[in-house]
Amino acid sequence: MQREGCRMSGGVQEPAASGMITLDDLDNMTDELGSDSAYNSNGSIEEEAEPMEDGEQDRLLNYWQTVARGHQVEVPNEMAEPIQQLTRSGRTEERQRVPFVLVSRKEKCGEVLYEKRQYGKAKWACIKMNEERYEQSICMGFMKLMRYICEQNSSGLYLGMTIPILTTVHTDEARTGLTRSVTVAYYIPSHLQDDPPQPTDQEIIIEEWPATVVFTRAFPGATNEDSIMREISSLGELLESPELCLEDTFIIAGYTNPAAVNRRNEIWFLQRP
Repeated sequence: MQREGCRMSGGVQEPAASGMITLDDLDNMTDELGSDSAYNSNGSIEEEAEPMEDGEQDRLLNYWQTVARGHQVEVPNEMAEPIQQLTRSGRTEERQRVPFVLVSRKEKCGEVLYEKRQYGKAKWACIKMNEERYEQSICMGFMKLMRYICEQNSSGLYLGMTIPILTTVHTDEARTGLTRSVTVAYYIPSHLQDDPPQPTDQEIIIEEWPATVVFTRAFPGATNEDSIMREISSLGELLESPELCLEDTFIIAGYTNPAAVNRRNEIWFLQRP
């Protein structure tokens, strides 16, 4: 099934190292575009960025489409405005991080093996996807959330980017792969938590997630089914009591780091209620 013009091209050949079109792809694009970027080297946004000319917007869209082809994904022309909003929002604050309390950290020879964190109750904009391929579901879900963030909501305003973007995944009964059902989620900014703007897209649902304890480990690079299963296995071997966590539900946290060479991700294990 294909939606919103965002689809996997080809459909036969498996990409060698495919992954979702991430915020990092967008951020790396700003570095390549040079002085046109609204981001400074610290990842914050320069004050009063000038409005984009049509040619600049086209260049942003063309860059994204080039990145997408590398992931065997197509980006529709209608994504030009949301891409512009996320890239040149004119805000001065850094992207808001989902707040948490660090409970403990496991280290070995100076390397952080994993962290235990407490996340509070919060509202998230969520979209459930069930496409044939993992990368396709992530692409479609993320594109829809971009539209919600960029004015397609009841306030008609740009809501601001928060990090990380979360993807909830489930393993199959044999625990050897992922099921087709995933949920892509965007944390509602703190100042909007009490009264979140409602999505115009009925497939996006505002959910209140309960307070949760997670065990998390960072990893770089692309996120695809193979890398996710590998990271699930790695963290499972490191945890002292993995039986305390859910065995079939995991979260991939994707972060943005402008001008970063490598993507930054985390695998999250959810402690049982």
